[in-house]
Amino acid sequence: MKKTITVLVIIAVLLIILVILGPFYILNEGEQSVITRFGKIIGVETESGLKFKMPFVDNVLKYPKKILSWDGEAQRIPTKENQFIFVDPTSRWTIADPIKFYETVKTVENAERRLDDVLDSTIRTVISENYLNEAVRTNNDINKIKVTETVTNVDNIEDAETLRNLTDTQTQQESISKGRENLSNTMLEKARPFVAEYGIELRDIVIRQIRYSDDLTQSVYQRMIKERNQIAEAYRSYGRGQQSQWLGKTENDKKTILSEAYATSEQIKGVADAQATAIYAEAYEADPEFFELYRTLESYKKTLPGIDKILSTDLDYFSMLYGTTK
Repeated sequence: MKKTITVLVIIAVLLIILVILGPFYILNEGEQSVITRFGKIIGVETESGLKFKMPFVDNVLKYPKKILSWDGEAQRIPTKENQFIFVDPTSRWTIADPIKFYETVKTVENAERRLDDVLDSTIRTVISENYLNEAVRTNNDINKIKVTETVTNVDNIEDAETLRNLTDTQTQQESISKGRENLSNTMLEKARPFVAEYGIELRDIVIRQIRYSDDLTQSVYQRMIKERNQIAEAYRSYGRGQQSQWLGKTENDKKTILSEAYATSEQIKGVADAQATAIYAEAYEADPEFFELYRTLESYKKTLPGIDKILSTDLDYFSMLYGTTK
């Protein structure tokens, strides 16, 4: 009896140890696993649920089944015309063959390092084989866009149209045959066979951002400055024309006003002279002797201050001062 109890206890202890060591494991949604026994792959699980493994001898490596992200470092790459740009790529990938993945890279970290090597090299190759326009543009829609400069503060429609033509800086961009999207697809086609050797399936390669290098950025700025200077010079030219036009109009108006003013003043002077003559005539008729005296004295006021020396006063001109000699 005691022997039976001892055997049962031993069996129970063994069962407890077996349960503690974990003959079962849980595979969560979005996971897959590779089961190895003494380093040899004996199975793959891709469906979630409660799974069984042999304690002590089986080892389970879990891998994500969901789509993973690879974010590369921005690279400074020359284009076909030797223009340097910074390319910032990203990619999506999955573990398509867990067995091959385990045999070649074993861990996700190692897989990301392999992706760094393959994708960086592929992206550099494709970018350097194509022109800058192919990398920065997706289509030729830019050549369909017409930018019209807004013209304000002009006198009439004709001037507005003239100024708009002067400020027209529309330039035809070089047409592209591939574009950024097709370059990404080319990168994907080139890289897929290399990463497939690691059990990896690439879903896409996307160029998130392209940034010009400093020398190329400066060149773009200079072209923009040149275009804006052209527009500014057009405005200045139009302004100088308007200035000349207004100065000419002002000068004509000035001459017209002065001419009219002179005519008016001469007319007023004529009327005043006529009135003065009439007044003088009336005064002369009222008292001819007094009028003659007044006119003579007024003449003395004007002439005598300018005479330095008088040799004789016998002239009739001085009769009012010295009297007449008879």
